[in-house]
Amino acid sequence: MTVSAKQEALVAELLGRKPRGLREVAVADTQGQPQVIRVASLVESTPFPTLFWLVDPALNYRIDREEASGLIARLQQQVDGDSALQEGMAADHAAHIRLRDAYLSAEERASLQRLGFVEVLRQRGIGGIADFQRIRCLHTWYAAHLVVPNTIGGLLDAHWAAGALASGET
Repeated sequence: MTVSAKQEALVAELLGRKPRGLREVAVADTQGQPQVIRVASLVESTPFPTLFWLVDPALNYRIDREEASGLIARLQQQVDGDSALQEGMAADHAAHIRLRDAYLSAEERASLQRLGFVEVLRQRGIGGIADFQRIRCLHTWYAAHLVVPNTIGGLLDAHWAAGALASGET
């Protein structure tokens, strides 16, 4: 998929710098503003396992606040006590690895092979994490979730919905 000059400029504005390895705007809001971008798996001869980046400033800020409040630890405790959530996370990582692999061009695949990085990417899931039972960053989980729904993104959506219900928001 081709990134237009306008899209690249919008992403650069959101990032505060020219995007490296930008392959597409994977999710945009109703006004066309990028929310999630897809990045190449090989950027400047370095493996880049984070396939999707959350670039929406409002969502980033909201997740920053959740992380600062200790939500990762609370969600991790929930996951640790629920084998279905653990299995869901493992399946999410496996699906993400397959999706990332499907996006590789023949040239990228050959470069990764030549550089010895194919196995690195096959061992890294959402956000480049190797431990498929740990939540490291809600931003990467949620970026991936907006593209393909996943366990942790679903928990974050449920957390937000519960907060909205508790506060009377709709």
